[in-house]
Amino acid sequence: MKLKKIDPKIYNLIKKEIQHQKKGLSLIPSENYSSLAVISAMGTPLSNKYSEGYPYKRYYGGNELIDQIEELAITRAKKLFKAEHANVQPHSGSQANAAAYLALLNYKDRVLGIDLSAGGHLTHGSPVNFSSKFYNFAYYGVDPRTEKIDLKEIEKIALKFKPKMIIAGTTSYSRKIDFKGFKKIADKVGAYLVSDIAHIAGLIVAGLHPHPFPWSDVVTATTHKTLRGPRGGLILSKKSLAEKIDRAVFPGMQGGPLDHVIAAKAVCFLEAMHPEFKKYQKQVILNAKAMAARFHDHKIRVISKGTDNHLMVIDVSCFNIGSKKIQEELDSVGIYVNRNAIPFDKNPPYNPSGIRLGSPAITSRGLKEKECIGLVDLIMKLTLNIGNKKIKKEVFNEVKKISEKFPIYKDI
Repeated sequence: MKLKKIDPKIYNLIKKEIQHQKKGLSLIPSENYSSLAVISAMGTPLSNKYSEGYPYKRYYGGNELIDQIEELAITRAKKLFKAEHANVQPHSGSQANAAAYLALLNYKDRVLGIDLSAGGHLTHGSPVNFSSKFYNFAYYGVDPRTEKIDLKEIEKIALKFKPKMIIAGTTSYSRKIDFKGFKKIADKVGAYLVSDIAHIAGLIVAGLHPHPFPWSDVVTATTHKTLRGPRGGLILSKKSLAEKIDRAVFPGMQGGPLDHVIAAKAVCFLEAMHPEFKKYQKQVILNAKAMAARFHDHKIRVISKGTDNHLMVIDVSCFNIGSKKIQEELDSVGIYVNRNAIPFDKNPPYNPSGIRLGSPAITSRGLKEKECIGLVDLIMKLTLNIGNKKIKKEVFNEVKKISEKFPIYKDI
């Protein structure tokens, strides 16, 4: 029986959320629009299966076809990322990171990660996260002058701290990551190099960002964001670490995998192999650069003075309004962003000094540089006129026009 008849409340909320996505423009770098093929794979009876273990080594019977699906996802992931080993079972990027730590570290081992305000993730050692509670973290940041990662400074910290693991990878850093440079530091102190490419996975497979292999021992990723697949995690590694990684995921971190999501991951890996995917990623970067340049034209400080990838963080302290208020005002006209800390931020995490914006989702809709520049102008128009109902209505109507001109999910 159809969902509408069984549970009209959930049905209506889902319908409203679909319309919410259609009518608004997401500039949140960690959001994207999966293809209908990916969504179709997720919404299948594969979710009925329970398949603890790995292909052809399950603890439950009746998994012959599930084995083939997961094996296909693994094969495609290895090919796509040029990896010796792939584990497609992690439910999220955070769990992928947790499994990598569990595989390579002991309780209270030393880890060198990037500070949250400099672009790191919660799982890179934030005091409120499991990572800093289970392991002993030290942090590197960015150069105060350039706001870019300084490998010489990282080397000094590593030589003094002597970590067992170094994490290369960020969640709000707009410049390229030198994995080879990180590897040289890791080798000097005898540390594992774990590269978290959750945000830049799509750019990497399109050849538009330096590759984490062969420099990394382990690579963690998400399958959404720039990769444009289902929400989920992925771990890639050298063959020598394959058994440790697999044991850390199951039985170490998780029970049964989400087979419907693994099928959707396989679909997204296949889509990422198509020539159109590289064209899309090129446009993602062009759009982000156009937006960053336009903010600069408006005299708004872009952290590190620009971007090499799909995102940027802007300093909104000049507005004297507060990033939370700006985010809420933009949300009310259908422009979705997220407030974010800036390097050396003096404001609290709940109301930091920055806003993070990205181009993956709007590029999936078909927007190009011209529209992205116009979108920045709309953001500035609203932010400079908060409280002006006439301006707010004008911006709302412009966002509506853009959303209708560049639609998503026409068949839903």
